[in-house]
Amino acid sequence: MKLQTTSNSRVLVKWLKRSVIIALLCLFLLLIALWLISPVRPVAWIPSSNSGLIEDFYPNDHLYSHSPNSSTIKHRQKEFLQGVGLGPEDIVISDDGYLFTAYADGRIIKTLVAPIIDSFDKDNVTRLDVMEFANTGGRPLGLKLDIQNNLIVADAERGVLSIDQQGKVTVLVDEVNGKALKFVDHLAIGNDGVIWFSDASTRFDYHGFMYDFIEASSTGRLLSYDPKSKLTQVHIDGLFFANGVAMSEDNSFVLINETGRSRVHRLWLKGEKAGDSELFIQNLPAMPDNISANNGLFWLPLIALRDPKVEALAQYPLLRRIIGGLPKSLLQASSSYGFVAAFNEQGQLVHNMQSDKGYQAITSVVEYQGFLFLGSLENDSIAVIPAPQ
Repeated sequence: MKLQTTSNSRVLVKWLKRSVIIALLCLFLLLIALWLISPVRPVAWIPSSNSGLIEDFYPNDHLYSHSPNSSTIKHRQKEFLQGVGLGPEDIVISDDGYLFTAYADGRIIKTLVAPIIDSFDKDNVTRLDVMEFANTGGRPLGLKLDIQNNLIVADAERGVLSIDQQGKVTVLVDEVNGKALKFVDHLAIGNDGVIWFSDASTRFDYHGFMYDFIEASSTGRLLSYDPKSKLTQVHIDGLFFANGVAMSEDNSFVLINETGRSRVHRLWLKGEKAGDSELFIQNLPAMPDNISANNGLFWLPLIALRDPKVEALAQYPLLRRIIGGLPKSLLQASSSYGFVAAFNEQGQLVHNMQSDKGYQAITSVVEYQGFLFLGSLENDSIAVIPAPQ
């Protein structure tokens, strides 16, 4: 009996060894397969300093429940345009009082902004008259109005577009130096009519944006297009996901967000430093998306808090290549935090508004008549809150 038990134990040990070897071999083959099919070719990089939500960026609930400048709870948040479409990523409001926003299916809609403001302090939200303005046939992101009241659109798939008030779409820029633009993201328009826009990546398009963050190859760019000369120029390259663009009030400089490195660059257009670029804001505790200018303030939506666990992989490109081979559904990240900041033209923080409740994953913030209008890639509505005083 003892001999038989010993024999059975040896068989079990051999079986376990074989099973472990087979499991390790399968894991090895899986890792090799992921490495081979991965579309990314990651490079090592060094994340900037991140102190987190402390000091100037102390955590608060100002974005949702009360004013940063008052102890009384009065800072309410309301949502509008629910269910009209998915992903109103940017917002622009015309001088004649129309709000424009765009959705993932290519539609751009407009609605009067007055009913939104008028109904803000009422219990019932006024039903908005929504009109379809145009459909780009792509993925419209950044929106601005030019001096002729044309809607200028940064379309991730089609390039920089101009849409007249009858809804006619004209492509202004879809290539640079003979190469197609892969991911036009945001824009601003100078007083001289020049359109400044971002090309988020030359490696991946809008539908593969997560790969750009895994790869960290920093191919984003800031470009300009002059409607008079039809000339397109590259001004800054080597950006880790180029994003929001904004002009200073006097048009002496333009800002470009570098989302992947949680910082903002400034390109001087006038004065002794004309043509020089420098860091304007750095070491942000979250990742900036779009940016808008209003009366000497730059409103900066921060779409997601920086994740130390993700940044810890910065020096391990081989591991990130394997991760890039996983199904896209496993690589999609969603933000569960609302964060908006405002800076003056010297790069100093003026407003810090956060919340883990209400409207989150904010990609745009536009100030208009005492209110902040918020957009998002993930929501099916826009949000409105009173602007801090």
